Amino acid sequence: MTVRLLVLTPHLRPDTAPTGVVVSAIVDHLGNLGHDVHVITSLPWYAEHRVANGWRGRPVRRGTHPAGTVVRLHPFPTDKTNLLARALGFVGFTKLAVLAGLTARGPFDGVVAVSPPLTLGLAGWLIARRHRCPLVCNVQDVFPDVAVQVGALTSPQAIRAFRALERSTYRRSDAVTVLSDDLAANVSAKVATLPPDRRPVVQVIPNFVDTVVVRPMDRQTAYRAEHGLGDRTIVMYAGNLGHSQSLDLLVEAARRHSGRSDLAYVVNGGGVRADDLRRAAEDLPNLTVVGYQPTERVPEVLATADVHVVPLRAGLGASSVPSKTYAILAAGRPVLASVDEGTEVARVVSEAGAGLAVPPDDPDALVAAVERLADDPDLRATMGAAGRRWAERWRSPASVAEAYAELIKGLRDPS
Repeated sequence: MTVRLLVLTPHLRPDTAPTGVVVSAIVDHLGNLGHDVHVITSLPWYAEHRVANGWRGRPVRRGTHPAGTVVRLHPFPTDKTNLLARALGFVGFTKLAVLAGLTARGPFDGVVAVSPPLTLGLAGWLIARRHRCPLVCNVQDVFPDVAVQVGALTSPQAIRAFRALERSTYRRSDAVTVLSDDLAANVSAKVATLPPDRRPVVQVIPNFVDTVVVRPMDRQTAYRAEHGLGDRTIVMYAGNLGHSQSLDLLVEAARRHSGRSDLAYVVNGGGVRADDLRRAAEDLPNLTVVGYQPTERVPEVLATADVHVVPLRAGLGASSVPSKTYAILAAGRPVLASVDEGTEVARVVSEAGAGLAVPPDDPDALVAAVERLADDPDLRATMGAAGRRWAERWRSPASVAEAYAELIKGLRDPS
């Protein structure tokens, strides 16, 4: 049985946001499996926080993708550091999404709303009611928990308002999908007080790793030559440069290793911390900061590093999963995870034998782990190979897509 889905997502390729990459792959594979997927998303804007060149001039664009149709809406882009402006931007985008969803040509077997932003959960509920089908809320990060824990959201009134919106979203959902057992426990605790008939199914559908696209490659890449990295051992962070990541650890480690000519640090990505890191790099010749790279260069970027760092701030393990970890393992590189003990990434690294896990926000522990890996290429090779073997057994994009299709089928026909 095939399904016909309506997906609400803040990003879709060619937007460079991690959420867009993930959702795009799931949509593509749903199409490969014969399902019909209609997407409502934003015009590309993530890289520079403004609508990308070639997409300006019209607030709404309609088109197709291999699995169905796509409607792209103006995202009201703002500086990510201005939380109020960002929230208003999400509200504006959500209003357009509601209009697009209510007028979409049904019928649909289900609506999938991606969060954050939480406002898309409300939009998904209205649209699901209009089309008389189940709503699945796909939680990539548990909001507002992440914003509160990193200090981006401090107003008690705003926190109460967002928590009320979060509870309302879960209550109106037929199912909530999360990326890990840690996130499942978080959401399950929040819905436990709801009456049984209003309690959504909470299901773990982890993000995937595409071991065909991301694979081990020679470390001497064009990217390495382009940025003058030579043959040095490269310690890299690649991903969003936001408040959730303890990026000051990388700066401190680079500062302590400034006397080592064989070791260099690279931060690759964009986000609210990008300017801070560029300023730090001005005084540290062994620290290179590079902006977002096109999706097709991701395997090359991953291959350039000898060690990849995943630094998640203390306390965030129950509300966020750095899915970049799976791509690092697929690339055959060791992971140095600075994360809460016992959380998803720490467990994966330990079980796979694919790297080292150290306490979060601990520069001494991080530096010691960097030195251990930098000074032992055989250990790096062994860990990288173990990570690749683990990734090859992990969920593929096709299996994750099918999990969503099966969830929708079960909600439509519980028997």
